[in-house]
Amino acid sequence: MQARNGKYIKAAKTFVDEVAAEPGGEKINECIQCGVCSGSCPTVEWWEYTPRQVIAMIRAGMKKEVLSSTSAFHCVSCYLCTVRCPKGIKPANLIHAVETLAEKEGYNRSPTLKLYRVMRNHMRQGRIWEFGMSLGYYLKTNPVQALKNFPVFLSLFARGRMPISRPARIKGARDIAAMLDKVKEIGG
Repeated sequence: MQARNGKYIKAAKTFVDEVAAEPGGEKINECIQCGVCSGSCPTVEWWEYTPRQVIAMIRAGMKKEVLSSTSAFHCVSCYLCTVRCPKGIKPANLIHAVETLAEKEGYNRSPTLKLYRVMRNHMRQGRIWEFGMSLGYYLKTNPVQALKNFPVFLSLFARGRMPISRPARIKGARDIAAMLDKVKEIGG
């Protein structure tokens, strides 16, 4: 709040403030732009913007560019960046805060986000059913592409690599689902 002529007005919320308000984004202003996060990331070659660039863009107020990018959805949560960050920022959590904002703001047209959601739903069962996941993804994005990939499916099926039947739930699947719910609750 700022005082103006004896009255208090609410300060405008910037994009960096929005990210900092999300669980995982609290330390964004402590980043020294050293690039260790980008240098540590095993999937950085697929990112539209590196983790370091994403942080710089957030600070520059480039909300639309950051949230419409698929970069954040390439984070595989290996936490190499988090372990190596000299400032203890936890870049992986910061990137997940960006994912959360993108989802809240309606930037969910990305096929990467749809794949992420399908995978997340399958992970709750303790293992991924490849056929069901693929089918769900293609039905949500491009059913015609599923037909084009049919020869690949047949080859995988013939080798026992993509069974049509759903695998049995693993022991402890409920525990995995409970852990995923708790992580979502605390913003991990």
